[in-house]
Amino acid sequence: MEDSNKKQKKTGRHPKTDPAKIRYSISLNEVEHARFLSLFEQSGMKIKAHFITSCIFENKIKTIKIDKGTIDFYMRLTSFHSQFRAVGVNYNQIVKMLYSTFSEKKAAGLLYKLEKNTLEMVDIFKKVIEITEEFNRNYVKNTD
Repeated sequence: MEDSNKKQKKTGRHPKTDPAKIRYSISLNEVEHARFLSLFEQSGMKIKAHFITSCIFENKIKTIKIDKGTIDFYMRLTSFHSQFRAVGVNYNQIVKMLYSTFSEKKAAGLLYKLEKNTLEMVDIFKKVIEITEEFNRNYVKNTD
């Protein structure tokens, strides 16, 4: 009698409020299975059951394609942009130094040379922008 009056300890998982009890089974041939696995991998989901459920109830399925070439291009473009910003900072420092160190006439002559090099750099950056736009048009697919 004493044993039945003692409280039992509850261990383990807490029961779900609405457990999924109903199961369905489907059979796929090799081609269908390969296509299913491909779609599952593209979705980025971790659990196949969640992927199948989202397909059945027509939830929007997110597919992610990772193109290493595109990632590499944008990483290099970002690095190039940071170098461009560093050149801009150095440019400002040089102009200040020219006017504080040299006479007005000498500073103007040196600034003229700097301006020529700056125009060449502007042409290079215009080409970079054109190449980037061409890359986006030809290789990056818009999913909108």
